[in-house]
Amino acid sequence: MKHTLILAAAALMSLGASAAFADDHATAASGDPEAGEALWRGCRSCHSIVADDGTVIQRGGRTGPNLYGVAGRQPGTQADFGRYSELMTSFGETGVVWDEEHFVEYVANPVDYLMHHGGEGSRRGTMSFRLANGAEDMWAYLVSVGPEGEGDSE
Repeated sequence: MKHTLILAAAALMSLGASAAFADDHATAASGDPEAGEALWRGCRSCHSIVADDGTVIQRGGRTGPNLYGVAGRQPGTQADFGRYSELMTSFGETGVVWDEEHFVEYVANPVDYLMHHGGEGSRRGTMSFRLANGAEDMWAYLVSVGPEGEGDSE
């Protein structure tokens, strides 16, 4: 009985560690947030970064969703944005969440990325901008100004 309890406790602890790893993995960033902030000018025509309390971190357009808290968020689900493409919403329904790997691949070629990763419906995505270089830095910047990493440089 004691042996069974020890094994059960060890299993639960490892599950907790796996969940913590998954959470950390969603917000881990290998790039340079300062370099990412310098790249923001390419994103601001369509996106803004506004904290949940209304604090404006980066002013920008409303064509695209607010990028505050994008790390770990399911694609196509930003609450105050209702103009997602059919391709993006169907991709979000696969259960994936934004992490560095998905973000970097997505911004390199949004439509091809969505088609490759399970998006269905119209073959037309709404994001036409491509970020060929610096995507890791942009991700690091978005993580650094998000709810988990505000003010952090890692």
